[in-house]
Amino acid sequence: MRTHRLFKPWIVLTGVVLLTAGILLLTRGGSSAAVPPLWTEKPPALAGSSTAASSTPWVAVAKADTPAVVNISTTQVVKNPMALGDQGSSNDPFQGFFHQFFGDMPRTFRTHSLGSGFIIREDGYVVTNNHVVDGATEIAVKLSDGREFPAKIVGRDEKTDLALLKIDAKGLPVLPFGDSDKLQVGEPVMAIGNPFGLEGTVTTGIVSAEGRVIGEGPYDNFIQTDASINPGNSGGPLVNATGQVVGIDTAIFSQSGESVGIGFAIPINMAKTILPQFEAKGHVTRGWLGVSIQPVTPELAKAMQLPKEEGALVAQVLPDSPAQKAGLQAGDVIVEYDGHAIAKAEELPRLVAGTPVEQTATVKVLRDGKPLTVTAQIAQMPEPQKMAEAASPARERLGLAVQPLTPALAKQLGLPDTSGLVVAGVKDGSPAAEAGIQPGDVIVQVNRKPTRTVAELRQALAAQKAGEPTLFQIHRKDASLFVAVTANG
Repeated sequence: MRTHRLFKPWIVLTGVVLLTAGILLLTRGGSSAAVPPLWTEKPPALAGSSTAASSTPWVAVAKADTPAVVNISTTQVVKNPMALGDQGSSNDPFQGFFHQFFGDMPRTFRTHSLGSGFIIREDGYVVTNNHVVDGATEIAVKLSDGREFPAKIVGRDEKTDLALLKIDAKGLPVLPFGDSDKLQVGEPVMAIGNPFGLEGTVTTGIVSAEGRVIGEGPYDNFIQTDASINPGNSGGPLVNATGQVVGIDTAIFSQSGESVGIGFAIPINMAKTILPQFEAKGHVTRGWLGVSIQPVTPELAKAMQLPKEEGALVAQVLPDSPAQKAGLQAGDVIVEYDGHAIAKAEELPRLVAGTPVEQTATVKVLRDGKPLTVTAQIAQMPEPQKMAEAASPARERLGLAVQPLTPALAKQLGLPDTSGLVVAGVKDGSPAAEAGIQPGDVIVQVNRKPTRTVAELRQALAAQKAGEPTLFQIHRKDASLFVAVTANG
């Protein structure tokens, strides 16, 4: 299967979809909506039409919903592969050729891309895809009335391809959320967005299938539709016949990169569990069981004397994980999790990820063909919390992206340090870059205080007076040095 993300540049993923022995754990962390609510579920007023889904004309839906759909344009600074290195020479003969005939090439250049999004709260909260804004140095949101606003990332999540933006505006039209769990195959839907930059385009079709796994990530659960969606539609809404958002357009199957009637949308119910976490803390907290799983194939079911080809086969139990503490073993087949039957292996990660941290879950397994029930206290997924996942003082003011340095990461990077914050990225032309901070540096102190977590860095920067330099102590290879960085505004 070949899928394309609906954003320029197009991302092509090819291959058979496999649920590998990757660590399970998945999407949907529990959270509560902020006050005021982040979104509404009240259907829009459709003038001159019945509210019955079967009789609502699409023209009324288009008139009601299109004003809340936005055009998202991004700018990204990209390193120029043809630019000469710091020494003014290169081993690449093509670089020498261009230098000889065209002179010095710029070290960086700007690229521009377009996508879609939709407003969910009147004070300027906008939903889109993560891949629409990933790596962007500037984001602009253009409303249907022609107004344009700079946008900031409130939170984003690569694994579910969701992002929440904020613009400084009031009294905006909004789109209500529907219930994607109630969608039925064959139900009519409408996609609204900006394909190829053509603003306010609407197309209609039906729900072709549900629960599609297409290899885009560990939490695949896509709505398939034949409503025409193309590059530029990414992040736009898929709405039902009452004008409620039931999905977020994100990918297409295509040999050419253009629509052939097979498109995919993220179910809005998945977004409902994630967006409030973006608003509250800028990232997603997921439940973690600590197992690697694989599907139960006909051959495995026969060899293990299982009654059905169902469940999630435990390939590995991670040390010191909730699964190990609960007594799960490699070779167990998980057939039920917290009251939910597991028919396919890929269902388990979404359920685990949606379990609140420290909540106890009942896990039913088949071990050597015999039923067994255990209880596991779900932990938080142990993944690095990157500052680049959300707007933060370090990213906005310093141009710096960091993540906590764990012993495992230190060993992987060949670093002698086992605590601190490793610099994951430095924005070109930023205060951090001007001060000489480099990717791979390890921040151990800020303003003479030990700094080991992202929260401690945020706290130190929040306490810093405007215009005053921040003193960083960093470790670089075998050396230790101090760097003073004066933040932007």
